[in-house]
Amino acid sequence: MDYFFWQFDAQCKANNIQVDWFFPNTSNHGNYTDLTIYASQTENIETHFLNYCKQNESTYSHIITHFIELCTPFFKEVKQLSNTKIIAVDHNPRPLGGYPFAKKIKKKIKGFLYSKYIDTFVGVSDYTKKELIKDFGSLIKNKTQVIYNGIALDDIQQRQNRNSTKPSFLTTSHLRESKGIQDLIQAVSLLPMEIKNEIVIDLYGDGPFRKQLETLVASLSLESCFQFKGSTSNLNSIYCEYDYLIHPSYEETFCYTVVEALAANTEVITTNEGGNVLGIITHLENGFLFGAKNIQQLSSLIAEIWKGNLKIKKQTRSDIEKRFSLPQMVDNHFKLIL
Repeated sequence: MDYFFWQFDAQCKANNIQVDWFFPNTSNHGNYTDLTIYASQTENIETHFLNYCKQNESTYSHIITHFIELCTPFFKEVKQLSNTKIIAVDHNPRPLGGYPFAKKIKKKIKGFLYSKYIDTFVGVSDYTKKELIKDFGSLIKNKTQVIYNGIALDDIQQRQNRNSTKPSFLTTSHLRESKGIQDLIQAVSLLPMEIKNEIVIDLYGDGPFRKQLETLVASLSLESCFQFKGSTSNLNSIYCEYDYLIHPSYEETFCYTVVEALAANTEVITTNEGGNVLGIITHLENGFLFGAKNIQQLSSLIAEIWKGNLKIKKQTRSDIEKRFSLPQMVDNHFKLIL
């Protein structure tokens, strides 16, 4: 989202629109120094924004929220402070199988009480729009729309050639249980020994689940099959070094990882439910799909790809360029405030 924030701010300024940004902290990387940022530091971001508005008697034409819980008392208080247009963008993933019954009821109640204070709901995919309406009720249907996220395509290097034998694999994500990396490890453990003796999968990313994953790898004697690479800031130039991205995620709202890999012409093996949340992969045409948590299915796919029985020859970048460009995302969000 960094590139979006920077370019959205620049487009607003080019049209004489001043944007105040409220983040949990400040940052000096990239173009963040060009933004007017009010950091909450240790204070809750919603409380910080409300206190700022009260102390400064601020009035805004539009208030746009990202990455916060929707349909809460916060939106009512904002509306009471200033009768401004409120736009709520939903990036929040849903759990595989949906929310527990009690949480579904709570969301319906919150939708009834507080959705009226939000003028426009924005989902980052058709799936997100559908889930928004399911969460908060049909009363928000007519004010909910989809704006796809965009990626900085020029920064993503493209893969030109594929390995004819012994394909290379990577996976990249925040290491938490919902990303399903434990399923990938289990799937590799089911591979024939001749494949396990040669296959190497590089894992990029870090997170609270890393220790459990490392322990699982060791318990299955798969240390030669997995390399934990840690976090990196240059994935845009790394995707193209691999033949396949494996993304066994249970839940996503947009899934940058899959989109970026396809933009690099790196083929994708991912889940129907999470990784293909945008519906951009057709099995055996421009990638490979399997059911979330279906370890045997994933193992079989990897084995057939390794043996050369399954191949994708289609270049995938052109479709990403048409549908998920960053300028298109910025323009669509800018139209919301005109």
